Amino acid sequence: MREIITLQCNDCKNRNYTTTKNKKKHSDRMETKKFCNTCRKHTVHREVK
Repeated sequence: MREIITLQCNDCKNRNYTTTKNKKKHSDRMETKKFCNTCRKHTVHREVK
């Protein structure tokens, strides 16, 4: 079952993106490099509740 998750910037703590992931296959928190409009650069975004 795929669930909607929110991605938050590690630098400015702004919640920028939403995506889906399969929680049965990937139980740990997702981490990707994305562009943050507030920081104006590519930063690490981590999954939040």
